[in-house]
This record gives sequence, structure tokens and C-alpha cells, in this order.
Amino acid sequence: MAHNLGTSKVAVPPHFPSIDSADPAELELRHWLRVSWSRSRDALGETDEPTADYVEQVPVDTVLTRAAYPVLSALSAEIDNEPVSLILTDASGTVLSRHGGDRGLLAALDRVDLAPGFRYAESQVGTNGIGTALEVGAPVVIDGSEHFSGLLRSFSCAGALVTHPLTGAVLGVVDLTTKSEHMNALLLSFAKLAAARIKERILDDANEHDLAVLSDYHAVSHTGQPVIALGDEVLMINALTQQQFDSHDQAAIIDRIRDARGQAKSFTMLTDLPSGATARLSYQPTFVGDKLAGGIVRITEQLATRTAPVVTTPILRAVTGNSAVWRRTVHGVVESCRRREWLVLEGEPGVGKTTLIQAAHEHVSGTHHLAVLDASTLGGEDLLAHAATELAGGSDLAVLHAHTLSDNDLDELSQLLQEVEQGSLPREPWVALTMYPQEPSATSALLRLFPKSISVPPLRYHLEDIPELVPALLRTLGAPDLTLSAASLNQLSRLAWRGNVAHLRSVLYEIHRRRRSGVVEPDALPSECRATTRRNLTQLQSLERDAIVDALALHSGDKTAAAQALGMSRATIYRKIRGFGIIYRASAVQPMPE
Repeated sequence: MAHNLGTSKVAVPPHFPSIDSADPAELELRHWLRVSWSRSRDALGETDEPTADYVEQVPVDTVLTRAAYPVLSALSAEIDNEPVSLILTDASGTVLSRHGGDRGLLAALDRVDLAPGFRYAESQVGTNGIGTALEVGAPVVIDGSEHFSGLLRSFSCAGALVTHPLTGAVLGVVDLTTKSEHMNALLLSFAKLAAARIKERILDDANEHDLAVLSDYHAVSHTGQPVIALGDEVLMINALTQQQFDSHDQAAIIDRIRDARGQAKSFTMLTDLPSGATARLSYQPTFVGDKLAGGIVRITEQLATRTAPVVTTPILRAVTGNSAVWRRTVHGVVESCRRREWLVLEGEPGVGKTTLIQAAHEHVSGTHHLAVLDASTLGGEDLLAHAATELAGGSDLAVLHAHTLSDNDLDELSQLLQEVEQGSLPREPWVALTMYPQEPSATSALLRLFPKSISVPPLRYHLEDIPELVPALLRTLGAPDLTLSAASLNQLSRLAWRGNVAHLRSVLYEIHRRRRSGVVEPDALPSECRATTRRNLTQLQSLERDAIVDALALHSGDKTAAAQALGMSRATIYRKIRGFGIIYRASAVQPMPE
């Protein structure tokens, strides 16, 4: 059935009045549109001809495109004779496809870059049916002079959001655009219809993996317990999770369970939250046949921790951080040392396990000697000989990287420590081991001698400590006169820090190597800090990312000049900028906000 979208005309409204108008009735009228103009002016200034950036090649295989293309092709056939174009964008406003429209309309759309690959976010081109629908979070109609940009005032458009039927996440926008003289009230209805049909198609096409995860999620949700579902296209949080945990705790929980993706075995872990509470996260994988589909995480809050007295964390030399998760870790290590309770400290490389042990020992035991032996650099025989000598001499002992020892060396170390535990020495020493998490169980016989185990959180779990960590690390590097601006600290707080505190220290060392004093702004940070991709990069990808960042900085954010300097096409550099999470402007190159 053909829909008459182009024959019933309405008068184009007069030029949209100043957003500074003091007329109360005028201010009340379509308040969201007035706010949109205000946002547009803040983003674009007074320019009347902003242009869309070309972002990347059109993606061809996403949840949205798989569902939308057959729907839009069918709908465009219904309006084949109408001067209207059906436009699909992703959640950032990047145009993915255009369907329908006569030759004159398509030529006009090309002149304003309303074409596949160009980004029509409100911050790029001002008020429009795509970007403003995304900003408002609801269907909108923008008619003629209601557009912020003079280039767009010859068009009228209606945009409707496309959301995922399982997660509710915004996937994109369906926009109908026509010349303003063809404006018709049916535009918005048709856009809503298209969005609804795409949503139905997504649900029909939902793969069996996500449906299996969804089924488990609903089954567990009915038990009255906070639950989160993880799948290929699913991240769902039930109402109880939202009610029981505030937004900061929810974000922390999601950070902790993100590493659970791809895990085929059940596990349970305790995690400290920003509120001071402790949550037990129990992960159960979901399978379709023998293939992993995702998993369900049940959350149990350890309620006593919210009402327990606030623990005063001792101030340790060389240890910095004020987040709840870090304070609890420090307190646990100090108390273990104070009670002379043998301790295993687990954690990823570079989290600060050795620093914690040494600082806690210095705080508790003062001048008493702590022997620190690194199993990764000493041979097994040398380590055992040194350990026996130090223990016999009355020293406390820390064995680093115990997981690197062979099974035979672990057995011998276990025998040595068993003798110590049985009172073979005049003074019972404090002994601590450091290990990486999830190592093989060959150390289990040894670990039975250690009643206490503490997991040191990776830096990405307490990024709020970076503003304190940075000046402390700069002092250890001999750079007390070097400071990072608030914008630079904000950028560092957006990174994944796969190498943890050791990685942060190496970045600060690189900054210090280049300059000795002053304030470091974002454009003076190393290349790797000006891109915020969360995926692990190969060495070649890291080099490519750094080269793009440096080229953009050298050419003041000019993407075309940077692409030419690197010998790549304009489309390629746009695609890689987005893939690496690089954001750019005329004066600097910055990370993309998350």
C-alpha cells in the first residue's frame, strides 16, 4: 500500500526565534527544541553552516543492519513515488543507508552530506531529526527553519529511535527526510512504524545464544535476587540490582564482571564497592549445546559492611589511594602483618603487590628486616637456599612470583615453611607470597600453610585513585615540579591500564623524560594516552595508533593532511580513528569520551 507523504503541504514556520527570547509563552512552546538550539550553539558557536564529519565505511553486518535493511527496502517500495528518503543511522548518528527518494532529493541530500558514512549528531550539524532524536531520547519532527543550520532549513525530517527489544539499548535512528515544501504530518508516524518493524525483526532474528541467556536471566530474576545477564548482544540488569545498588556501585559491578565474558566455568568472587559495601558475585555460564552463550551473575550484598564502623586505613609510605576498594586492600595487608598471619597476595602484574607488602611491613615492624626474594629471577635452588638462610637469621620473608616455581621447588618450599610453622625457629616469622590470579593448582599444598589470601585490585577497578597516584609517582621519579592538568588526569582516568600501576608509572616516566617541570596538558601526553580503545592491541596496532595520533597532532587535527602524511586514504584514517578511540580537534588530539 502506498502512503501519501508528499501531497499534503503545510506552511513552513517563520525563522525560529532567538533562544534568548524572554516571552514566557514562547519559551514554553516546544521547550525541548529550544534546548536543542542551545546545545547546538554551545557545540558549534555562531556558525550557520556546520558540516558533518565523515566517520567510517558503512558497517555491513550488525544487529541493526541485519534487521533494518530488509524492513527499509520493503517500506521504501511502498513510498516509491514520494519525494521522501528513508535514512538509517547508528547510535552515534552515523548514516548507514538511504532508501528511496527521487533524484532531485538525493542530490540535495548529497550536497549537505546526509549520506552513508557521515555523522549527523547534533554536535556536528546542530538541531536535526537524527541527532536531536538521539539527544532527546524520543521521536521528533524538525520542520524547515527549526533546523539550527541554514544549510538544512530547506528540509523537513522525522526521526524515531530503534532500540534493542531485549536490552533496551539505543541502536540507531530511522529518519524520513523530504524537502520542507513537502512536509506532512504522516512523516513521524511512518518513521515510528519503520522503527517498530525493525525492532520486531531484531527480536525474530535474535540468535539462540542470546535467547538462552535471556531465558536463564528471567528464571533467576524470579527468585527475587539481583541479577545481571551477559551475552554476545545482551547486558541486562534487573530492577532489584538497580534498586539495591546506586549508579556508582552498579558501574563498579559491571566493571568487575566484564572480565567474565567468555568464561566457561562457574566462579564466585567478592568485590568492594564505592559505597563501602562488599558484593558476592556468582557467575554461572549458559550453554547452547556445547557452545558457550554467555552467563548469569547473581549478586549478594554483604549487608554488614554498610553498617559496620568505618575502618581507619593506616597511612603507608609509598602507598597512595583513597578509594574504598584500595583502602580495604591496604587495611587487610596491614592487619595480616600486624597479626603475623601468613599471607598470599594475588593480583595481575603491576598492581603493586610488592609495594604493599614492603610498606605494610615497614609500618608494622619498623626496622625489622624483610627479605624479598623473586622466584622469577632466582633459580629454584638459589631461592630455597636464600629463604632458609634469611629465616634462620630471624628475617621475615616475602617470596615474589611464587607461581613461577617448578612443582619440585614448590614442594621443597612447602617443606621448609612447614618446619618453620612447627616452631623450628626461635622467632616465628611473617611470610608473604605474591602470585598471579588463576594460576594452576600446583601450589595448593603450599597454600594450605597460608590462612589469609587477599586479591589486589587492578588499577581499572579504582581509577578514582589516579589523581592521587600521579603526583605520588612523579615524586618517586624525581619530578616534584611536574604536574598534570585536570584535563590530563581526566584522560588518564579513561584508560584501561592493562599494565596497572606499573604501566602508569612508565607513562609518567616518559612524560618526565621529555620535560622536567610545568603543567602537562592533554596534547603533551604520550600517544598511547590519547586513544581510549578497551581492546588489547598487538604491537603493530599500537605502533599504528601512535603514528595516527602523532600525525593528527603534527597537522593540528587535520585528518586529510594526516592521512596523506601516513600514506593512507581519508576513509581509512577515519575508520582507524574510530576503531582506536581517538578524538581530535584543531588544537589537540584527545581520547574519545566513553
